[in-house]
Amino acid sequence: MPGSYPKKIKELPLYDGRFDAYKLEAKDADVLFASYPAGTSIPPHVHDTDNHGVIVKGELILTVDGSKHRIGVGEWYHVPAGAEHSVEFELDTDEVEFWFKSSA
Repeated sequence: MPGSYPKKIKELPLYDGRFDAYKLEAKDADVLFASYPAGTSIPPHVHDTDNHGVIVKGELILTVDGSKHRIGVGEWYHVPAGAEHSVEFELDTDEVEFWFKSSA
């Protein structure tokens, strides 16, 4: 899997989902080190985790509840649990994603 992550990160288990990522499990949260090739898009969807992420290379085009945002290197984003969102990547992009499970 491509990506500019350190060797130790690349030794983590792979995430089994719609994109390539290394997964670091934590109590009540998942941490993903994800890489998206240019041209990747993920259609509108929702999930039950409260997601925060930071872009470490490239750019994320994030649409949440119909509002589109460009998130660049060093910038954080937030997708609340249950919010409909979609993503696009015009550039090769790496990010660190934190998926917090609901405490309810």
